Amino acid sequence: MKKVIVFGTFDKLHPGHIHMLKEAGEYGYYLIVVIARDKTVCEVKGREPTNDEIARLQALKDLGIADKVRLGCLDDNKYLAISEEKPDIVALGYDQKAFVDNLADAIDSHVQIVRLAPYMPEKYKSSLM
Repeated sequence: MKKVIVFGTFDKLHPGHIHMLKEAGEYGYYLIVVIARDKTVCEVKGREPTNDEIARLQALKDLGIADKVRLGCLDDNKYLAISEEKPDIVALGYDQKAFVDNLADAIDSHVQIVRLAPYMPEKYKSSLM
């Protein structure tokens, strides 16, 4: 089995997030969730998250789905968590756009990139909630 890493803001956890995490976990034996830093959320989304990074980190830990939950990196290398965690699979949300354009160039050739399926996106999408 394989080690899987998934990234996200995970602000206001909802069933779509839970579905995403469970689906990502099906790709391997060990699931790592990387929580976007508050600074990164502001840069990408143009606004602060509703819940700060520590609250979001704790909420993901409390779910008990992931084997490891950690904060992302503050420096300009947004892919540093990948080199630190050494996953076999990078699982992307169905609508994830930030930091994916150069992802294939930033990872080792053995690392697989997968797109996860949406779960009721007309209802459970963070931007709608």
